[in-house]
Amino acid sequence: MEVEHKRDTKGSFWSSYCRNVNSTKSPMKNDHVDIARAMQNKPGWKAIPFILANETIERIATFGMTINLMVYLLKVYHLSQVGAANVVSIWYGVVNFIPIVGASVADASLGKFRTIALASFGTLVGMVILTLTAWMPQLHPPKCTYDHKLQEVCDPPTSTQLGILIFGLSWLAIGTGGIRPCSIPFAVDQFDTSTPEGRRGVNSFFNWYYTTQTVVLLINTTMIFYLQNRNWIIGFGILGLLMSCAIAIFLVGKRVYLCIPSEGSIFSGIAQVFVAAYKKHHLQNPSNEEEQGVYYDPPLKDDIALKMPLTKQLRCLNKAAMIQDNELNAEGRVTNSWRLCSIQQVEEVKCFIKIIPIWASGILALIPMTQQGTFPITQALKMDRHLGPNFEIPAASMGIVALITIGIWLPFYDLFVQNALAKITKREEGLTSLQKIVIGNIFSVLTMVSAGLVEWRRRVIAISHGSPMSVMCESPEKMRSIANSLQYLVLACSTYVGALVMNIVHKVARNPDWLNNDIDAGRLDYYYFLIAGIGALNLVYIISRARRYHYRVIVKAEVMDKP
Repeated sequence: MEVEHKRDTKGSFWSSYCRNVNSTKSPMKNDHVDIARAMQNKPGWKAIPFILANETIERIATFGMTINLMVYLLKVYHLSQVGAANVVSIWYGVVNFIPIVGASVADASLGKFRTIALASFGTLVGMVILTLTAWMPQLHPPKCTYDHKLQEVCDPPTSTQLGILIFGLSWLAIGTGGIRPCSIPFAVDQFDTSTPEGRRGVNSFFNWYYTTQTVVLLINTTMIFYLQNRNWIIGFGILGLLMSCAIAIFLVGKRVYLCIPSEGSIFSGIAQVFVAAYKKHHLQNPSNEEEQGVYYDPPLKDDIALKMPLTKQLRCLNKAAMIQDNELNAEGRVTNSWRLCSIQQVEEVKCFIKIIPIWASGILALIPMTQQGTFPITQALKMDRHLGPNFEIPAASMGIVALITIGIWLPFYDLFVQNALAKITKREEGLTSLQKIVIGNIFSVLTMVSAGLVEWRRRVIAISHGSPMSVMCESPEKMRSIANSLQYLVLACSTYVGALVMNIVHKVARNPDWLNNDIDAGRLDYYYFLIAGIGALNLVYIISRARRYHYRVIVKAEVMDKP
C-alpha cells in the first residue's frame, strides 16, 4: 500500500517502487485524506514477510562478512594483534556511528524505504570489493614463508592493498548505516499501533526479529565461518549472492509497503525547543492554578497515538510552550515555530534528554561485548579447538556458546521467569527496563572477571605444560529511527573507548607487555580484570542514575479532526 501526494504527477524510478513524496511541507487537503485513509488500512503482516526475509538475509551477509574480520586481518593481511584489533575497533565504531546519519537522512528527506534500498546497494558494493581483496593476489600480501631457521616470515600489506580493503569496508559501513536504523521502524510503520491488534502485531514482530537474529548469528558462527576458513573467496562470494537476494526480496514487496512521508529532521524540532526556551528565559513559569491557557497544547495529528502531559522536570524548557502576543494566527496555528513549541514537542525533547545518562552508561558496559571480536579470538587461536581427530572449530565460532545460551534463556524467561516475576513485582513485564539494564551491567562485569580467570588458567597450562588448553572447558514515537540508531551509536562509542583503553594499556603496561603478540608472554588476564574494574565503577553510576529516573507519563490524546 502506498501513500500518494496528488501533486506528484511525474513518474520516476523510485516512484515505481514507492509513490510518496517525502516532503517536509504541509500536505494539501486531498493529500491529507489519502494519507489518513492509508494510515487506517495499514498492511500489517502482509508486508512483514518481505521486510523480515530481507533483514534476515542481509544480516547473514553483513555479519558473515565482518564478524570474522579479525581472523582475515591476521591470517591474510598479516597484521599484528594490536594492529588488527585497532582496524576492527575503528571500523566497528564507524559502522555503529553511521546509523545516526542514516536515520537523520531517512527522517529528513529520503524516507525509510528509499534509504534502505539505496543502502542495500551500497552494502553490495562493499561486499564485492572485499571479495576481490581475497580473490585477486595483487590486493593482499603473499602467503607467509619460512626462513632457514624455520621461522615464519610474513610481508605486511602495502598502502594500496590496505587502502582498497578500507575502501570496501567503508562502502559496507555506509550501507549498513542506512539499513540498520530504518528496518525496524519501517516494519513498525506497517502496523496500526493505535489498535490492540496492531500493538500485538508489533510485539510479535519483535519476537520474530530477535529470534531470526539469533539464528543469523548461529549460521554465521558455524557454516559461514567454516566456509571462510576453508576458502575466503567462496566464503565472501556466497555472502555477496545472499545480499543480492535480500535486495530482490525487499523490492518485490514494493506494492504492499506503506511508505509514510518524512516529516523533516527531528534535530530541527529539538533545536526549536531550545531556541524558543532561550528567547523566553526571562519569563516566569506560572503556578498550577495559572497554567490553563498559558501553554500551547494543540490536538495531535492523526498518526500520533500517545500524548504526554506537561511535567515539572526541566521546567526551563516549558517556557518554549508559553504563548505570547502574535505567536498564533487567527486559525490558532503557530506563526513562528522557533518562538513557540507545543507541550508535546517540549515533552518529547525532555524524554530524549532523560534517556541520555542511561544511554551513556552503555558505553562502558558494552566494552566486553565489543572486545569479543578481538582478543578472545587470539585466545582461541592459541587453544586446542579439536572435536575428535579430524574436525577443528574455527576460532571465530567460539561465540556460538553465548548464542546458544541466549537462544535457551530468552524463551525460558518469556514463558516462565517473567510470569513468576510479575506475581512478585505486581508488574505485567516482571522487571522494569532499568532493572534489566542494571542486571545486564552486573553480568557485564562478571563476563570480564570470568574471561580473566580463563586466560590466567590458559596461560599457566601453556607455559607449564607446553600444550594448549582445551577450549571446551524508552523513546518518543516521532524519534523511532533516531532512537533505534542510538543503540548503534552507543556501540560505536563503546568500541572507541575500548580501543582507547587497549592502546593506553599497550603503551603503559610494558613490563611485561600485557597485550604482547605472543599472548603466552603477555598478561591478557590483567587486561580483562582492568575492564571488569571499569565495569564495576560504571555499575555504581548506572544504579545512581536509575534511582533518579522517572518514566514518561501517557494520557489519552485528543486527536485532530480529519477534513
